[in-house]
Amino acid sequence: IDMSSTATETPSTMKAVVIKELGGPECLKLVHNHPTPQLRPGHAIIQNQYAGLNFIDTYFRKGLYKAALPFVPGQEGGGTILAISSDDNRDSTFQVGDVVVYGTLGAYAQYTLVPVTQLVKVPQNVSLDIAVSCYTQGLTAHYLTTSVHCGMLQTNDWCLIYSVGSGTCQWAAQMAKIQGYKVIGTCSQSKAAAVKQVGACDELIVLKEVEGMSYSDYGSVDIVGKVMDITNQKGVKCILDGVGKSTVDISL
Repeated sequence: IDMSSTATETPSTMKAVVIKELGGPECLKLVHNHPTPQLRPGHAIIQNQYAGLNFIDTYFRKGLYKAALPFVPGQEGGGTILAISSDDNRDSTFQVGDVVVYGTLGAYAQYTLVPVTQLVKVPQNVSLDIAVSCYTQGLTAHYLTTSVHCGMLQTNDWCLIYSVGSGTCQWAAQMAKIQGYKVIGTCSQSKAAAVKQVGACDELIVLKEVEGMSYSDYGSVDIVGKVMDITNQKGVKCILDGVGKSTVDISL
């Protein structure tokens, strides 16, 4: 989402998406005169250019994750430091005008108050839209493919990654391949062509979609049988499962 504005100092009000009651997407309301956050110690005000859309945003909207009403949703954003608290401004790490990304609540707005500890500078050779789009999902995929398996997964070992046509696991499949793992991926029929174009999976298990829905039917294919055939009955050293309920028994 492009959240850019042209202000050179913090205005008193801003445009923001505000949630005043919990529920479905209809609870997302665009407000044109929402109070702009006030600068506090240890924080910076970011003039947003982009906000990221992530599945966790729906958890806050529905109330599964708690936030005091009313609130501005969005857990990922990026833009320019418009103001920074005086103590933190003496730290050369961040200065007014720096281009940054962050992960903290309140990104669906023109301005967001962000703890300085949550800021990450964007390298000059990376565009801001790319930096924002890869921040949450990219970092998640990185630790999933480098840390979670605690070194049990080594070069040329097989791993299984569900839902490689979507979000974090699309990143994870590519990172796993770069690190030398052999990747078995799953995806729905509608995403198979895009997954094959990326080329991160050594083997791809294509699943039918649940009737009338856009997500995979994990009972439509014998995933266990296919994985065992691919690995010569050895199975895999690591499974990255962002699905859960439909896949836990298959994984075990």
